[in-house]
Amino acid sequence: MVSSPAKDVNVTSNNALIRPSELEAQIPLSPPAEASVLEGRRQLESVLSGADDRFAVIVGPCSIHDQPAALDYAKRLKPLAEQLSDRLLIVMRVYFEKPRTTVGWKGLIYDPNLNDTYQIEDGLRRARTLLLEIAEAGLYSATEFLDPIVPQYLSDLVTWAAIGARTTESQTHRQMASGLSMPVGFKNGTDGDPQTAVDALVAASTPQAFLGIDHDGQASIVETKGNANCHLVMRGGRGGTNYDARSIAVAQAALRKANRPGHVVVDCSHGNSNKDHTRQHIAFADVIAQRTAGNRDLLGVMLESNINAGAQKLSDDPAALEYGISITDSCIGWDETVNLLEWAYAELG
Repeated sequence: MVSSPAKDVNVTSNNALIRPSELEAQIPLSPPAEASVLEGRRQLESVLSGADDRFAVIVGPCSIHDQPAALDYAKRLKPLAEQLSDRLLIVMRVYFEKPRTTVGWKGLIYDPNLNDTYQIEDGLRRARTLLLEIAEAGLYSATEFLDPIVPQYLSDLVTWAAIGARTTESQTHRQMASGLSMPVGFKNGTDGDPQTAVDALVAASTPQAFLGIDHDGQASIVETKGNANCHLVMRGGRGGTNYDARSIAVAQAALRKANRPGHVVVDCSHGNSNKDHTRQHIAFADVIAQRTAGNRDLLGVMLESNINAGAQKLSDDPAALEYGISITDSCIGWDETVNLLEWAYAELG
């Protein structure tokens, strides 16, 4: 290929990536995993339609940086999910991509070795392997899709997906969500206003045509029928929290004005905890109280939870990291997670 001073001025390398179909062949979707993913989606769709009156809880680490610790968490969560399953539909947060306000570690897919070597192909392998192991254990997974190429590598193992506050306004992500095979929650924008997310889920529920890749990695024109299972996630913003009954009523009114069901999930972290993990329980309790008071369109919550509470900084020595503690947002610990979920189970009875 003839080089030109008119292109790739700031590109330092451009390396071929494994095709989605190749990765799927190397780490195939097993029948038990496929059955688990489909059943999880079916149950979530039933919650969204009102056919299932359980309360959804999406709970787990802010981000995955240690696969053995993530599997440890999943093994703890599975029996709890079964124990509470008649009132709570529990899905594990399994997040591999972290949007950054400026710079920072971008997640397991991009930097799996935690050392700025950006072994992205290895990151995709690790992510797919972990999702497979979780699905084969009979637990459902939730993730945020940030790069529009990533779903082709992982989406067959995901039960629920989020579009984050920084990307809800992005046309690219709205188009991507329109073709995703699972329910999708759109978070309100970083300003806390739900209208951006309402506009997004209207767009994502509509047929779209856009540029993408197919399972062989070929650039393609992708046409979708729209995703009927999109909903709003309230996560607070720069102006403060928005989990209270008044804020939820405003958001549900905006949804209905857009001819959408008033389905809302509340993220108890981020702006709704003022980025303080010790305040997640406040939002959680308020949402449960609203639900028991009769707001049946308040469908669920998100909690950032890990084996151990708090957060730690990623240093030049990843081996020095403490086990089961987040390296991104601070999380509540396992004991508090169990207490909150068991309390919610009793309240919702």
